[in-house]
Amino acid sequence: MVPPPLTAQRTSDVPADRDLLQQVALGSGAAMRAVYSRCGAKAFAVVVRLLPTRADAEEVLQETFLEVWRRARDFDPGRGGLEPWVTTIARTRAIDRLRSLGTAARVAEGAAHQPPPSSATPVSPDDATSHGQDRARVRAAMVTLPSEQREVVELAYFEGLSQREIAERTGDPLGTVKTRARLALEKLADLLGRE
Repeated sequence: MVPPPLTAQRTSDVPADRDLLQQVALGSGAAMRAVYSRCGAKAFAVVVRLLPTRADAEEVLQETFLEVWRRARDFDPGRGGLEPWVTTIARTRAIDRLRSLGTAARVAEGAAHQPPPSSATPVSPDDATSHGQDRARVRAAMVTLPSEQREVVELAYFEGLSQREIAERTGDPLGTVKTRARLALEKLADLLGRE
C-alpha cells in the first residue's frame, strides 16, 4: 500500500466522521477511500518513524486500514475524531510489529547459540518413558482449559504464531488474546506444578 500524498490538514467534524465510518461499516468503498485519503499520510508518518524499514511501514499501513475497515462500527465519536482514531490504530500496529521483530530476532539469536540436535544420541528407555509421561500430563492439563484459552496456547506453541497473528486469525482483540494466553499459562503452571 503506497502512502497518499500529504494534503492540507482538515479539522475533525465528529458527526461527519461518524457518518463516514458508518458508510465504511456498511461496505462503502468510496467511504473507505475517503478515510484513506484523509488519514493515510498522517498514519504513514507515524509508522514510518517507528519502524526500521519502509517496507515494514507500508505493510503496517495496510494492516491499519484493514483494521479500520473491520472496526468501523467500533468508532466512538465521544472519544475524538477520525484522524486520532486511525493514527492510534496505526501506532498500535507499528508497536506490535516492533515487538514481533524483536521477538523473532531474539529467537533467531538464541537458536544460533544452541548446538544442533544430535540424532546419534541414544535415548534410554527411562528417558523415553519420562518424555511420554510428560506429554500425557501436558495433554491432560490442556484438556482442562477453556476452549478459547486452549486455542491460544495451541496456536502459539504448535503453530508458532505470535499473539498478534493469533488475534488476526481468530478475530479477537489483541488484549483478549494476551489475557487468554496469560490465564492459560498460569493454569497450566499450577496444574503441572502440583504434579
